[in-house]
Amino acid sequence: MLRIDCPHCGPRAQVEFTYERTRDSIVTLAMTPNEAMNTLYSRANPRGWDEELWRHSYGCRQWLLIRRHRTTHAIDSVTPC
Repeated sequence: MLRIDCPHCGPRAQVEFTYERTRDSIVTLAMTPNEAMNTLYSRANPRGWDEELWRHSYGCRQWLLIRRHRTTHAIDSVTPC
């Protein structure tokens, strides 16, 4: 379990947060059915640092931009949105 340091509430457990995958997950009417399927269900699993959008659902309800390493799950920074 991750410990996320919320700038508003302090360190909290991961279960208080909701993860939102926003990049490359938008389906438009101009897409073919195969493109829409690939956009929704096929995704790369890159290693290294990535910026993710999280919401402190069971706390202050604020959106946070978290820079997290996908392999080690180390958190580099937490920034309010």
